[in-house]
Amino acid sequence: MTDDGYPDGAHDPGSDRMRLVLGGGLAVVLLALVGAGGGWLLAGGPDRVAAPVTTAGPSSGPSSVAPTGATQTSPAERPTTPRTTAPAGLTVPEVVGTDFEAARRQLRDRKLGWQIIFGTGTGRSVQRASPAPGTPVRRGVTVTLWVSGPAPAVAVPDVVGEDCDDAADDLVEAGLYPRYRTGRRGPVTAQEPAGGAAAHWNDPVGLSCGGAPVDTPATTLSPTP
Repeated sequence: MTDDGYPDGAHDPGSDRMRLVLGGGLAVVLLALVGAGGGWLLAGGPDRVAAPVTTAGPSSGPSSVAPTGATQTSPAERPTTPRTTAPAGLTVPEVVGTDFEAARRQLRDRKLGWQIIFGTGTGRSVQRASPAPGTPVRRGVTVTLWVSGPAPAVAVPDVVGEDCDDAADDLVEAGLYPRYRTGRRGPVTAQEPAGGAAAHWNDPVGLSCGGAPVDTPATTLSPTP
């Protein structure tokens, strides 16, 4: 017989239920503590922040991130190769420092045009050219030459009676420039200044081309009655 009135070896059902309830409550508390601690451990502690993950949606295009060490270049920054229609190897010749007539011959041989600007100093050498020597150019491009000294004197050739094109070539060869008064076809019927007149390089010569030369009728004086 025990003190609580139950025989020896007998169990009090209520006591057993109480122990089970207490034991179960402790187990629940322990599991809750362990679960909280395990979750904190799995999270890595309060000082670690997980890196955000970026996902591409359906409308996302290819990634634009450059590989490590690579440099991206926008279309505006990409180097472009300039295009040129100049024939291979055709460049402005080295004319600086040469006599301007020799420079003109080099340009003519390359089928390039020329414009000569004379200075106020002395000498006949080319001081500079534009485009600069060595520049790739097309046939027919005009190259401007700056000459150190003034325009030299030249005699006007007599071209009356020549074909207009041939007369123009002769004037250009002499350093003069033709001006067409009546067209550019047919024989030269008149010129101004006349052949043999004094002029200077770059002076114009007026040409009348086409038709027969115009003769000035002679004046006949009648005796006084």
